[in-house]
Amino acid sequence: MSSVAQKKGFGAQVWDYLTTVDHKKIAILYLAAGTLFFAIAGLEALFMRFQLLFPENTFVSAGMFNQLLTMHGTTMLFLAATPLLFAFMNAIVPLQIGARDVAFPFLNALGFWLFFLGAVFLHLSFFLGGAPDAGWTSYASLSLYSPGHGIDFYVLGLQISGAGTLISGINFIVTIITMRAPGMTFMRMPLFTWTSLVSSTLILFAFPPLTVGLFLMLVDRMFGANFFEHTMGGNTIIWEHLFWIFGHPEVYILVLPAFGLFSEIIPVFARKRLFGYSSMVFATILIGFLGFMVWAHHMFTTGLGATANAIFAVATMTIAVPTGMKVFNWILTIWGGSIKVTVPMLYALGFIPSFVAGGVTGVMQAAAPLDYQLHDSYFIVAHFHYVIVGGIVTALFGAAHFYWPIMFNRALNEKLGVLTFWIFFIGFHLTFFLQHFLGLMGMPRRVFTYMPDQGWDLFNMISTIGAAMMGVGVILLVLNVLLSIKSEPLNRRDYWGDGRSLEWALETPLPFYNFKQTPLVRGYDPYWIEKQEGNKEGMVYAEPLGDIHMPNNSILPLIMSIGTFIAAFGALYSPWGKQALAGTAESVSPALSVGLIVVGLGITVGSMITRSLKDDLGYHVHVAEVEAIEKDLAQFRAAGKKGGNN
Repeated sequence: MSSVAQKKGFGAQVWDYLTTVDHKKIAILYLAAGTLFFAIAGLEALFMRFQLLFPENTFVSAGMFNQLLTMHGTTMLFLAATPLLFAFMNAIVPLQIGARDVAFPFLNALGFWLFFLGAVFLHLSFFLGGAPDAGWTSYASLSLYSPGHGIDFYVLGLQISGAGTLISGINFIVTIITMRAPGMTFMRMPLFTWTSLVSSTLILFAFPPLTVGLFLMLVDRMFGANFFEHTMGGNTIIWEHLFWIFGHPEVYILVLPAFGLFSEIIPVFARKRLFGYSSMVFATILIGFLGFMVWAHHMFTTGLGATANAIFAVATMTIAVPTGMKVFNWILTIWGGSIKVTVPMLYALGFIPSFVAGGVTGVMQAAAPLDYQLHDSYFIVAHFHYVIVGGIVTALFGAAHFYWPIMFNRALNEKLGVLTFWIFFIGFHLTFFLQHFLGLMGMPRRVFTYMPDQGWDLFNMISTIGAAMMGVGVILLVLNVLLSIKSEPLNRRDYWGDGRSLEWALETPLPFYNFKQTPLVRGYDPYWIEKQEGNKEGMVYAEPLGDIHMPNNSILPLIMSIGTFIAAFGALYSPWGKQALAGTAESVSPALSVGLIVVGLGITVGSMITRSLKDDLGYHVHVAEVEAIEKDLAQFRAAGKKGGNN
């Protein structure tokens, strides 16, 4: 993704990625880390499905099943879907708005390393006495009494990781508001940039309640406080409120960028302007706003009373309206278009009915009396997997094929992509469609086994076969990625031939500064406008060629994150926690526990002070250098398949 590939040793390449603040390289880091955790969470799901293949199966124990269940949900939502969407936000949003990087490149790197080390910390739980086992929602009534350190790993890992996500969210808000190219008004921004902006705003407001909840849980577990201990005047329902005030917007934090990705893919392959652009923007903002008003629909069975249930039921039904607007706009974009069925378009066409199915079962559960029956049954599992796999995973896979040429100057294999799509898509529906009926037949969720002859055996078996097919689909996608490494470089702009927004106007491989001159945006779909007017270069410029200011690389984000990682171990092995005092969890001496916390936070704060005192003003790429780089790139592209002047 940088300019002409210079021969670098392996060590230099690693150092480059450890210290990078370039949004394109950080996108690759997010993509690699997200893929790793996606694979881990997928394996956890497969282990659970194999356990449920037959009645009274003993493939994994009950305790291990609870750990798999908790880690699967936590990893998929926090550590796989979120970073994979951040990968595309990092790679594409600055290009779409005509920026050279994000507003705070240093914070961009810090956000990634905090996320990554928090995720690694959480996964160390498997090797250090057992993973968290209270479900991904970690309800206080279960987690306070969980023996061992599993829940402590959950609380501390998510606290660190969540801080990284919050930092990245703030960064994208500032980037999109302040760094748009001249002429790019809010109502000319591509839909993916809009959804990234609204999603980042949701992160800003949704993560603090989670941070507060996790902090209260931490002091309950570390020092025996009683915020959630009902026998001591605490209230376990408060955890549910704090969690879901974060947890429901989190669903929209993930699904809005997915909507944005499909709003980029569909117009390109329908070869038609996105239908109802302004209503799509309005619907995006409305979904973001209403997303904070529905959290208690997860709590209809906790006894909030008829009034609260009715208010949240109505709010939940209301949020379906802007989502429906989006679906009709996508269909009307396709309607009458000259459709080109490529792999990204296949994912888009598969997404619409799958996501609508998930949405419809969601509106069903907005009716509190029906939710009373369906709550904690497999119907709920089917519902949210239709939303998350049908909505978010299809977007990630489709966007990977769509944006691979920009991100890596390579294309993924189309035939293998089609095969992957059908295997994954059929496997997905086999897995989750029948789970609606398992729920209606009374099968509770989160059970590690079930008795024979209840009518559940066949559907569970088919579900497991479907899950295996999804696994094969993911393996084929990874294989496709590996094959693309050896494929020829593309060295061209507008790989799909019908690109509409600014990112397609850039020729690959991209220079590290993205744009040699700041582009001038003359309308919505700026690249399309320039193509229609016969502009070979794909953009007009708002400035003459001049010096380009760029940020310096820095190792400090990684060092800051390592500090929090060390401090987390001090908190984990606290000798004052209820579990440690009861002898159900390991602890260390008070001196060592406090020492680790002090050393870890000292490293983090010391790095912050270093950063504050050191005037890091970045550097300038002078006009002569810019011209030389552009000339090198032109020669490299012209040499094409010969590999250029490496």
